[in-house]
Amino acid sequence: MTSDPVLSIRAASKTFGSRRALDTVSLDVARGEMIALIGPSGSGKSTLLRSIDGLQTIDEGAGVITAFGGPVQAKGKVSDQVRKARIRIGFIAQQFNLVGRLSLFSNVALGSLGRIPFARGLFGAWPKETREAAMAALARVGVADYAAQRANTLSGGQQQRGAIARALVQKAKIILADEPVASLDPVSARKVMEILRDLNKTDGLTVVVTLHQVDYALRYCDRVVALKAGQKVYDGPASALKREQLIDIYGPEFEDVFWEGAPQ
Repeated sequence: MTSDPVLSIRAASKTFGSRRALDTVSLDVARGEMIALIGPSGSGKSTLLRSIDGLQTIDEGAGVITAFGGPVQAKGKVSDQVRKARIRIGFIAQQFNLVGRLSLFSNVALGSLGRIPFARGLFGAWPKETREAAMAALARVGVADYAAQRANTLSGGQQQRGAIARALVQKAKIILADEPVASLDPVSARKVMEILRDLNKTDGLTVVVTLHQVDYALRYCDRVVALKAGQKVYDGPASALKREQLIDIYGPEFEDVFWEGAPQ
């Protein structure tokens, strides 16, 4: 990992009606980091992740978001150059965002649309390079045997692994994963987190993942950023996050669901 920031957020705010979802949040992400975004529901985690990809505009004002040194958005407007950044950013959502009627293979091959003529993708006339990349990505995440199966007939864990494979075909350098394991059973959730961790450690991909499961954040991520009421309240090593800080972030009820072996 180098210290070169691939993502930079400066004084980003976002208001929905009377609620401040983000409140002057600043954050740098270095190349090759794996960061967990944690915090209570409504703390701004998903809003921040969507803002990084330009899917959500931040408020007008001083806020600026850049990726790979280029503009994503500023002063409440998405940059007209945002597509250059998005081609290199894979976004993985909680609900997989696969086209249910298409095969898993076709869904994964769609990751190449930024690099091939749109018509070829529209008619499924995938170049050899795309076909080979799609099968290699499916094998990498352990679902190559389901390549021909319609996406909507697969389990949630299989679909989420397909979404990760699509990001690999996209040749993403950053993966933004928004609650990727929230709707999965524990075994599937662990597998998805292990895949993301392997892509980070083996391939050097930068991963930013929002999680409700704090134990997963501490187990799989080296750095944790915590949001509370739209403000950044912790940013540091996962190993340094203490019990008292987690209770302050989530409230006293967090004690009741604290897991065995949690930090003391």
